[in-house]
Amino acid sequence: MTEKKVEIKVRLAPKEAARLQTLVKHSGLSREAYLRHLINGVVPQEIPPPDYYAFMERLYQVGNLLKQISRQAQVQGAVDTAPYEEAVGQFHQLVEDITTAVILPRRM
Repeated sequence: MTEKKVEIKVRLAPKEAARLQTLVKHSGLSREAYLRHLINGVVPQEIPPPDYYAFMERLYQVGNLLKQISRQAQVQGAVDTAPYEEAVGQFHQLVEDITTAVILPRRM
């Protein structure tokens, strides 16, 4: 972790301070971490709803189950697995896209 030696004091109007506090609260970060994100050119996302993580876990489980079924079908020669594998790949890409859209900070 980088050693933080420089302290910067900033005066804000009450409305600005309230707005900053609201943004910080919705991000789930500390005020210092939130401001560091902004300084580094990214805007933190809001905390996703609690159900988000449960849904994402279920999506990963379904994706893994699809992949296992694909492998079994390939071993048994029961199904043309190329389209199936492509669909599983698209599924995993969708999960990554959702994570990027909901969780990861965005560049300014």
